[in-house]
Amino acid sequence: MSRRIDLPDLSPLAIGAAILGAGGGGDPYVGRMMAEKAMRATGPVTLLNVDEVPDGSWVIAASGVGAPTILYEKIPSGREAAAAVQRLARHIGVETFAICAAEAGGVNSMIPLIAAAQLGVPVVDADGMGRAFPGLFMETFHIYGMSGTPACFASEHGDLVLLDRLRDNYAYEWLARGVTMRLGGHAFVADYPMTGKDLRQVAIPGTLQLALEIGRSLLEAQSSHADPVEAVCAAAARGGYGSGLRLFTGKVVDVLRRTSDGLARGTITVQGSGPDAGSVMRIDVQNENILAARDGLPICTVPDLVCVLDAANGLPISTERLRYGYRVTVLGIPAPAIMKTAAALAIWGPRAFGYDFDYFPPTQADVQA
Repeated sequence: MSRRIDLPDLSPLAIGAAILGAGGGGDPYVGRMMAEKAMRATGPVTLLNVDEVPDGSWVIAASGVGAPTILYEKIPSGREAAAAVQRLARHIGVETFAICAAEAGGVNSMIPLIAAAQLGVPVVDADGMGRAFPGLFMETFHIYGMSGTPACFASEHGDLVLLDRLRDNYAYEWLARGVTMRLGGHAFVADYPMTGKDLRQVAIPGTLQLALEIGRSLLEAQSSHADPVEAVCAAAARGGYGSGLRLFTGKVVDVLRRTSDGLARGTITVQGSGPDAGSVMRIDVQNENILAARDGLPICTVPDLVCVLDAANGLPISTERLRYGYRVTVLGIPAPAIMKTAAALAIWGPRAFGYDFDYFPPTQADVQA
């Protein structure tokens, strides 16, 4: 059943989406400010369930693409995604019925709302990742046979770049990364045009509503002096993900971060405190948190979510905001079953990121080892 997303929803939505983004998907503060500006001018946005989109109506995914570290410094104009959607729809000769998210993330859950508000169309409560991943082919849309192209990229200067027909989504990723780098390292894209019938077959439903519930649960726990981390774990489980595990608690003692090939890469080192005193956690980053290792042994890895939260208030900390001295709680949230099929793991399991082991679920025994 459809509902409205209005200004009071944006703060909890940005928080919840940043948690689902596993440190990536863009800075939640930037996303919320952009969405507030758009919706103050246009009013609320209608959020549709996937089954409310007519079979033959067209849905276009909208998102930011590139290194989130660059977005943090290169603030967009706010019109890029809407311009990309308009140009793509005109190019393929269709009318945009609705917009959906490509991924969950602090900015990328907001981009569809911004474009939808500016274009006067609804947003569909679904995405193609259930979290955030760095590759444009790392989508259930791709896994189940949809083409990412035609696609349109937009910069803050008004540049619009169309990629028409490419041989596959790997070629799309390769060319799109080069386009993004030459647009300044970060851009906005409209891609994966599909009908409502297609969307129901290839998307992960309900992720925006889940992000909203996670954010509200965290804020309610703060106001009632309850444990926000426990509130996040319970909300994720209610939304079809696994119940989260506290992986580690400690202080950030080293941040190695670089931007290369259009991605933010690096490692975060956390020195344990409290029950984790004497141990060290390393978190590997490729735009998002990809793997958490305790004392050199991996304990949580993609596609499960490795989330770094402020130890004091439970708020998510994106990869580009992490700094030396932060006191953090590292949380692992098991991804839903649709993200762990053999076909899905071939696209975003550990081996897809260069590790020499297969996916394994996080366990309490691993956490306490």
